[in-house]
Amino acid sequence: MIAFADRSAFLHAISNMPIASDAAARAARERQAELTKPAGSLGRLEEIAVFMAGWQDDPRPKLDRVCATVFAGNHGVAARGVSAFPAEVTAQMVDNFRSGGAAINVLSQAAGAKLTIVPLDLDRPTGDIASEAAMSEAECLDALNAGAAVVSSDTQLLVVGEMGIGSTTPAAALCAAAFGGDAAQWCGQGTGVDGAGLARKIDAVDQALALHRPHCSDPFEMLRRLGGREIAAMAGAMLAARLRRIPVLLDGFITCAAIAPIAAQHPQFTWHCLAAHCSAEAAHQLLLDCLGLEPLLRLDMRLGEGSGAALAVPLVRAALATHDRMATFAQAAVARAG
Repeated sequence: MIAFADRSAFLHAISNMPIASDAAARAARERQAELTKPAGSLGRLEEIAVFMAGWQDDPRPKLDRVCATVFAGNHGVAARGVSAFPAEVTAQMVDNFRSGGAAINVLSQAAGAKLTIVPLDLDRPTGDIASEAAMSEAECLDALNAGAAVVSSDTQLLVVGEMGIGSTTPAAALCAAAFGGDAAQWCGQGTGVDGAGLARKIDAVDQALALHRPHCSDPFEMLRRLGGREIAAMAGAMLAARLRRIPVLLDGFITCAAIAPIAAQHPQFTWHCLAAHCSAEAAHQLLLDCLGLEPLLRLDMRLGEGSGAALAVPLVRAALATHDRMATFAQAAVARAG
């Protein structure tokens, strides 16, 4: 099992990330050129197949084991009225996940993904980032390791999601600290907060940035000071996936914000990631631009939970099915383009 003993171990792992197999990706491109279709005619399905081949180190990759995990945590900043929902909804939704009644349950089942729910100290919110650090160093390490622990070596594709009332506030703060800009640029309406709530959110992020930005010297400190337990857990899971060469389907704004502190300093981190969708959260497109990722879907979703990523799993399955099962020109006795 992958675990980070301390801050230095976490930062060392980021600096020593493996890359995909060039040989497998090249062989997959060569196979694409032999399939009975005009070159490039399957568009991004071809790109997905080559991407998966490289990370699986297999010219004909498979998708038998898709793992989806939802991490849940509570945020001290929620007490400032930055969300349309009360903080107790986090635990209530965890119960809903466990009973199979949420969107992610249905979408994971439809996608053929195994779903795991990981609540993180829901009775103990993080510190209010507008006035103190979200977590101590030990708490941040615990959250990172809780994320890393869910990633088994036999996973072929990882989906992560989150549940945490108020979570778009620390997500906005992380993006601003990682990529620059002010609070108004990164704050949106989240789950539907009104104008007054949005103003409170912007004010909270402004205060958080003024307090913490001078100390955000590395990804660990950004996550510790401005993040949340479920946000750090997602970062830990996605880093563990990279260390095991497991590709990741990114969900919405908060999931992408979880890797912003890493990707800002190590842009190659996103090489094992596919952006499943662009959500309706105002700053998600801006964040995807910063990450250098083009979303597979645009469906105006803004639920979180990993729902958009789960919805994109069938696209990956379709890409691998066409790549593996289409006939070649030679097999079908079809003439090539002149």
